[in-house]
Amino acid sequence: MAIPVQAMTMAGEPRAIPASAIDDLRARLRGTLLRAGDPGYDESRHVWNGMIDRRPALIAQCAGTADVALAVQFARTYDLLIAVRGGGHSFPGHSTCDGGLVIDLSPMRRVEVDPQDRRARAEGGVRWGELDRATQEHGLAVTGGQVSHTGIAGLTLGGGMGWLMREHGLTVDNVLTAEVISADGAQLRASAEDNPDLFWALRGGGGNFGVVTRFEYQLHPVGPMLYGGLIGYPIAQAVNVFRDPRDYLATAPDALSATLALLHSPEGQPLAGVVACYTGDLGSAEPVVAPLRRLSTPVMEQVGPIPYVAVQQMIDQVAAPGLRYYMRSNILDRLDEEMIGIAADHFARCPSPQSLVIFVQMGGAVARVAPEATAFPHRQAAYSFTALSIWADPRADDDNIAWLRTLWADVRPRLPNAVYVNELTGDEGEARIRAAYGPAYERLSTVKRRYDPANVFRLNQNIALPA
Repeated sequence: MAIPVQAMTMAGEPRAIPASAIDDLRARLRGTLLRAGDPGYDESRHVWNGMIDRRPALIAQCAGTADVALAVQFARTYDLLIAVRGGGHSFPGHSTCDGGLVIDLSPMRRVEVDPQDRRARAEGGVRWGELDRATQEHGLAVTGGQVSHTGIAGLTLGGGMGWLMREHGLTVDNVLTAEVISADGAQLRASAEDNPDLFWALRGGGGNFGVVTRFEYQLHPVGPMLYGGLIGYPIAQAVNVFRDPRDYLATAPDALSATLALLHSPEGQPLAGVVACYTGDLGSAEPVVAPLRRLSTPVMEQVGPIPYVAVQQMIDQVAAPGLRYYMRSNILDRLDEEMIGIAADHFARCPSPQSLVIFVQMGGAVARVAPEATAFPHRQAAYSFTALSIWADPRADDDNIAWLRTLWADVRPRLPNAVYVNELTGDEGEARIRAAYGPAYERLSTVKRRYDPANVFRLNQNIALPA
């Protein structure tokens, strides 16, 4: 006897889906449809953040755009909650759900590079490492995430910070077109000429408007060899190490990007680190990076020529899939000495040697794009601050979450109310979501009403429909 699937509607009510409907969808998909008990279901439901443990009713592993459209239409027919999974790197676990339908793009990994026009087309399931390898075969790249197993889709839709952003802009500044499956299952093209309101909203508005099945990016000459690495100083010097290069970094060439980090050495020693990445000519690299190597007496130094693809993998192990992640983040208009000191004091008492506190330098090309040109609002930011608690043992959840929350409570009063949407968690409330979208919120809400009036795509940093 065929057994129906017990699922959950968008309103959170139970819904039984007939086995015949499941069989029909499975037959129509080119990809794979999984339900609980099927081989591969448990592996496929797991996501990057090990704290997230959810059980979707169905997982549609889509082989192409037509599969995505079928999955959306099926979910609409049965009023199912939809989660969209690109790389599965959503901090709060928006790429999965309990009782709903996961539209899994991970089989969609095709990349096409046009070296003559310096363009790349990549499907929604591609990881940054895959895109980097394909573009670097031609000495090209686009600003992308700093962890190579991150999916391109989620990072792009939120804005896209990375090592190249000061020279070449955010990822969204390099998106030329997007192919989208809308809330009614229609296939749309978004560009400056086609559905320009949707194109604007996709570049910083997160996953609120549809499922992007393919991106087209503008590429730039990069590498293959860059210059950079980590300079580690004693954590007692954190205030000086982070304060002293402020003026230099503010006027440094756009080809230099820096991240200031509180981290642990391989031996477990807390450090105040400077991670530098210089994308200019290797012959001019040493004098550009040199001021960052003289902030105090380094206790650790790993700086030199490095392939771009290796730069993109530098923190892959730190951010490994399956570890447990809890975070707070904020946009900064300046580096505050007292805040640095507070963060360093807390970091010295960090319960996990895997945790990080980072200040990612912005500016450069990011600031030269008009605020209204895309839905990313934080164009004049100086840094993005992130405190990230990382650990492996579920029994240590309480200690690591409490440490992070205490740090955040002490630094929060010194911060503006602004946050990068891709680093917003799921327990910060509506006001913080509005702070992530900033002045773009009302316009995004109008676009949301046009393309998703039923809020089908709600597992995201959700934009409310206009009253």
